[in-house]
Amino acid sequence: MINADPKTVAGFGEEWSYFSQTVIERDERQRAFDAYFSIFPWHRLPANACGADVGCGSGRWAAMVASRVGKLHLVDASVAALEVARAALTATSNLEFHHASVDAMPLKNGSLDFAYSLGVLHHVPDTAGAIRSIASKLKTGAPFLIYLYYAFDNRPAWYRMLWNITNAMRRVISKTPFVVRIVISSVLAALVYLPLAKMGGMLERTGLMPANWPLGYYRDKSFYTMRTDALDRFGTRLEHRFSRREICVMLESAGFVEIRFSEAAPYWCAVGFKGNRSTEA
Repeated sequence: MINADPKTVAGFGEEWSYFSQTVIERDERQRAFDAYFSIFPWHRLPANACGADVGCGSGRWAAMVASRVGKLHLVDASVAALEVARAALTATSNLEFHHASVDAMPLKNGSLDFAYSLGVLHHVPDTAGAIRSIASKLKTGAPFLIYLYYAFDNRPAWYRMLWNITNAMRRVISKTPFVVRIVISSVLAALVYLPLAKMGGMLERTGLMPANWPLGYYRDKSFYTMRTDALDRFGTRLEHRFSRREICVMLESAGFVEIRFSEAAPYWCAVGFKGNRSTEA
């Protein structure tokens, strides 16, 4: 059984074709990269390291990783997404593209010096199985960086209740045609994301922003990013959410050690190192 949901994969192909990320300004792209990769152990990679971007999407992270390593494999279950990534990365020569689900990556077991998968594995049917699949491709001691949607385990009860409302909306919106998803998510970005983000920015400048301000993460993000993430949030059919503890258990079960979490948004980003014991894909 392929560890991918066809309708979810198709949806992301449409999303990245529409929001290719090429118009995002360099400073915003760098801030996002720094947030996700803040805990990644670049200093522990060998010279000319070979790694994998699992669920590469538009290739936005690969564009910033490729220059730091020897070779980077870009893997995605969506043909459309891979076409977007190829078009964006034509000037980068140390890449290899693979159309494959996470459980069918055409990479030799134990061949990778590192891997990362950001915002992807909470959209596959079996997240724990996907982590094991990636672990099987890593060398012993190789780091793996993962970002999974959090279960609001570091938020108050009212925050989780608010999410339950939005999740009910997602279940309905995600089943509509793509053009409808674009319109609805853009409206939500304009009427919800943008005002709350701007207000959060104002409160932050005065030192009064509450720690749990809704959508405060977007206070320094462009409206383009808000539209992209609103589509991602409300337009995706399959979504899992995990607590910090659940992510730790999945990583440990796949054979990762020295697991560390970022203490800043986005939640949760974690890194672990492939242990000595063998891992089944």
